[in-house]
Amino acid sequence: MESIQARFHVPFRYPVHFTTGLFSIGNPLLAETIGAEEIGLPRKVLFVVDRGVVKHRPALIPAIEAYCGRHGAVMNSVSPPLILTGGEEAKNRPEYVATLHRAIDQGGLCRHAFLVAIGGGALIDMAGYAAATAHRGIRLIRVPTTVLAQNDAAVGVKNSVNAFGKKNFLGTFSPPFAVLNDALFLKTLSHRDWRSGLAEAVKVALVKDPAFFALLEEKAPLLVARDPRAMEQAVHRCAALHVSHITSNGDPFESGSSRPLDFGHWSAHKLEQLSGFTLRHGEAVAVGIALDATYSHLAGFLDRAAWERILALLSALRLSCYRPELRHPDLTDGLAEFREHLGGPLTLLLLEEIGRPIEVHRIDPALLREGIALLEQAQSNALKGGRPWNAISSPAR
Repeated sequence: MESIQARFHVPFRYPVHFTTGLFSIGNPLLAETIGAEEIGLPRKVLFVVDRGVVKHRPALIPAIEAYCGRHGAVMNSVSPPLILTGGEEAKNRPEYVATLHRAIDQGGLCRHAFLVAIGGGALIDMAGYAAATAHRGIRLIRVPTTVLAQNDAAVGVKNSVNAFGKKNFLGTFSPPFAVLNDALFLKTLSHRDWRSGLAEAVKVALVKDPAFFALLEEKAPLLVARDPRAMEQAVHRCAALHVSHITSNGDPFESGSSRPLDFGHWSAHKLEQLSGFTLRHGEAVAVGIALDATYSHLAGFLDRAAWERILALLSALRLSCYRPELRHPDLTDGLAEFREHLGGPLTLLLLEEIGRPIEVHRIDPALLREGIALLEQAQSNALKGGRPWNAISSPAR
């Protein structure tokens, strides 16, 4: 037998910028990003915008068109911006990917052209999948407009759409050309979207940075009150921790069996599906965090004080720790789907301490049911005006 062994390394590099007023005529960031490589010709650009963003910022489309006109020596917008519905619907409708592929073809975009996706994490996921599969990859600039997208979903290397009733079944690992976070987009978010995006900050703090967790505890009243400086600080630190993990963990394309940044996500993805996607991703992640933290406590890994701190922070951020879908008999199918999505043995992250995770390879169904019952009891206590966490007696183990 003869073999040829191929081995090569491909370096990836992309910036995550933070700015204010990205499409203001005097802000050069987008033009400088597109014109970073001088080739003497304006680059073709296609914009796709989340319909919800346009609804709350009706001046955005004229601002984009004016910006392109001002920087015509650098960029050539091939068509008026495409406006598509965001939210999970964007990932559940295959025709959206086809719409972008058609626009890329009709606009004559090549691998040196740009798709600029402006919206929440779901729309950016879908647009990234379309960009990665056109010509085997055209350049993607992400302009996330939600807390969750700016601090997590848009700063990584994954793109996806849903299929066969499973979240992110179709997708690619394809790093963006750049991520441009504009703090102004956060001002028009609903209270629900403002708060739900903080679940990913809690998650990454739990597995990476206890000091950040303490900061979130301290800033929780300001975050709930929509203090812009507190949110910018939280978004920046959360994004930095995600980028650091992707670039230094040694497995950016998830070839192993562990996904530390998906703490709390095995149930979250299933909860979204069981709710008919009425549950926001961040809301589902908050419940998933509460469930896995509770299981960690019941399994004897996490002490009661740390467990209560986690649930108390989620509550302080106005994030629910329980949903009726936790009682659905299909919930545990999420474990098999989580394992199948990555491959290899089931590998879940639990907690020994805040900032110190531990990997496990099985879940005890009885303990899981007990944890769900505890969270349901806590919610009932809270609704009755009681003290939700301190009123619960968890068994000593």
